[in-house]
Amino acid sequence: MDYRMLGGSGCAVSSLCLGTMTFGVETDESGAHQQLDRFIEAGGTLVDTADVYGGGRSEEIIGRWFANRPSDVTEPVVLATKGRMPVDDSPNGAGLSARHLTRALESSLRRLGLEAVDLYQVHAYDPLTPLEETLRTIEGFIQAGKIRYWGLSNFTGWQLTKAVHLARALNVAGPVTLQPQYSLLAREIEWEIVPAALDAGMGLLPWSPLGGGWLSGKYRRDQRPAGATRLGEDPGRGMEAYERRGTDRTWHVIDAVQKVAEDRGVSMAEVALAWLTARPAVSSTILGARTLDQLEANLRSAGLRLTAAETATLDAASDPHPVDYPYGELGVEQRARTLPAGH
Repeated sequence: MDYRMLGGSGCAVSSLCLGTMTFGVETDESGAHQQLDRFIEAGGTLVDTADVYGGGRSEEIIGRWFANRPSDVTEPVVLATKGRMPVDDSPNGAGLSARHLTRALESSLRRLGLEAVDLYQVHAYDPLTPLEETLRTIEGFIQAGKIRYWGLSNFTGWQLTKAVHLARALNVAGPVTLQPQYSLLAREIEWEIVPAALDAGMGLLPWSPLGGGWLSGKYRRDQRPAGATRLGEDPGRGMEAYERRGTDRTWHVIDAVQKVAEDRGVSMAEVALAWLTARPAVSSTILGARTLDQLEANLRSAGLRLTAAETATLDAASDPHPVDYPYGELGVEQRARTLPAGH
């Protein structure tokens, strides 16, 4: 396992992160604790959860794991959670207001059984709450010793940049990370969001690195998902829905991943994860596994280094082909500048 800095902070984390959205929903408590034990044994340190995962059950399961393990096992863990999404149907049951975030963090700490978390992330942008209110609330959490760093999730490029520069203007701690959807099937963040994160010195914590399982090779062109898979149980599931994601481009990317995997004698998941973990600005790639076997397979990607040729093959197959303006070839050309050669 490699270790990297958590964005612009002084905190080191493993290059792979254990995502826990399955805990209490698709993975029972015993299985979740086995995943946590194996992840730590493999040298993993960053564990990511959220207050809405399993309706709070994910945090509760993690809290009981902390309580039932010796300190030498739990001490290396860098724990991240999130707040913002709806926890009830009341007018203030969601958002980035001082009221909601304060209650959300207190509830998370109670479920976790901890006095503080290392990374607190705002789960999405809130267009109704002034960003200054959010930043001052988070600064209060830091000053109170309840969080050590904070980050963003699902922010666009302009939203990220606004948060960074407003934090500087207010002389409060700025965000150190961004958690976006990012994979060989979802590269559009490279047009604007990745450059914004690099400019701000922030690290990326990509979620859904296997595109909801598509990049593991479990689905086929000529066969609709069936059985004990996420799309087999729910073909219309969110962004990874079979009808939405099963495009010609997706199958082209899958073919390229399969070819690289076969040539290297590794799994498709290892290839897709290795490609993503090596991308610019990535601090740690979030693994989301239902079972211990799935986690074991994903952990093997930590030792895989793709060649320049393999990376180029995957880059070409997964190119989202932006239109000419502003992100395509002509738009990039407009912003380019080179100095004349010397004489």
